Amino acid sequence: MDGRHPQIRWLQQRQSALWALAVAGFGIGDMVTTSVGLQLSGVVEIGPVAAPLIETFGLWAMAAVKTALLAGSYGVWRVCPRPHRLGIPLGLALVGGVVTGWNLLVIAAAVG
Repeated sequence: MDGRHPQIRWLQQRQSALWALAVAGFGIGDMVTTSVGLQLSGVVEIGPVAAPLIETFGLWAMAAVKTALLAGSYGVWRVCPRPHRLGIPLGLALVGGVVTGWNLLVIAAAVG
């Protein structure tokens, strides 16, 4: 299948970069921007999973859940056949980029 789809082959050759983007955006970017945002007046966490975790246990709980999700996603990626497994780091990278971008917009609105 991937032989007939050069875009898939191109992405498969860059899976390490996709994983780096997934960790950078979904893991680190979201954590950093959430941490910064929560220090600003009027900014609250609205995520249905993150909000109660942060309220009860602090940001470290969110970090633990993100680490577990990334590790679990990597485990699933290892056992999924090609080219389907490509969607795991790609999806995490896209979600991470959107969430981090959204957080940056919220921070900018709170500061400005």
